Amino acid sequence: MPDDYPASLSDSAIREPAYCDNMLDRAALRRDDEAWLAGQKRRADAGYVLIAGDRPVVAVGGDRLTIRHPRALAESLGIAAGEIALLGVEESPSGERPVFCARVNAAAEEIESDIEAASASSLKLIDMRSLALQGALPLGDLGLLAQARSLAHWHATHGFCSRCGHETRMAQAGYRRDCPSCSAVHFPRTDPVVIMMITDGDKALMGRPHRLAEGVYTTLAGFMEPGETIDQAVRREVMEEAGVRVGAVTFARSQPWPFPASLMLGCFGQAESREIRLGDDELEDCRWFSREEVAAMLAGRHPQGLHVPPPISIAHWLIRTWVESLSEKTR
Repeated sequence: MPDDYPASLSDSAIREPAYCDNMLDRAALRRDDEAWLAGQKRRADAGYVLIAGDRPVVAVGGDRLTIRHPRALAESLGIAAGEIALLGVEESPSGERPVFCARVNAAAEEIESDIEAASASSLKLIDMRSLALQGALPLGDLGLLAQARSLAHWHATHGFCSRCGHETRMAQAGYRRDCPSCSAVHFPRTDPVVIMMITDGDKALMGRPHRLAEGVYTTLAGFMEPGETIDQAVRREVMEEAGVRVGAVTFARSQPWPFPASLMLGCFGQAESREIRLGDDELEDCRWFSREEVAAMLAGRHPQGLHVPPPISIAHWLIRTWVESLSEKTR
């Protein structure tokens, strides 16, 4: 392993990215058991995670937020009986209980109006990023929302067969859609994305995509292409975006990113060249930063007011891991 790669650090040393801690048992081996599934849906303690457009329905009570709702509330908001997906089962004081997800099929304004009428408790539609940034939910609930939101988005956008155009129907507890016309079967989509901290000694390569807030620099990233390994994708993306050659690549960790259904594959890569040549329109700027500069960005003390992404992202985790690893080596 190259000398400038991060040393192994305990998970407790660096804050976990959001959406990673889904402890639910997905009950994959029970998804074809229709009798069991029907019985789970009838249970009084079953929880329903409701997705309206791209936002979850959240119950607000005092200092506590709840994303699991009773079946009666779900039905009052207009879910389709044939479009309820099983997220899995979890432990509760009364034993194992099921958790489902369903889409609320209405415009946002109608949903918020219906929510107010449906329950005396305060129900809101809250953006997923806001929930993560505010630390308003337990980490396990954020992971559960990532699963629900990605699955709900797939069902919302794959209601018709890509082979023959016929309407499809949910199967295997929501993890498949079947076409009754041509017998095609369709499975949920996950889009792999490589995201990489490229380093050379005590220097790190970070860029500014146009979409980021002013002053924020981050790791480079891009979608993988068919027939490509993680290493190849890292090298191709860095060359395309910054014109920098990358040699050794080490996979570090992954993060579900439910916007709508990506899997971030976090890597460290060793640069083999230093000259930056912006090659496409992805970045408005790209620079080499020293460890001291990056540490100042993390601490919010950079002299030019530069920052890194918030701790909910794997980009932040990669950046902090590199900085803290180099700090360990210099002690």
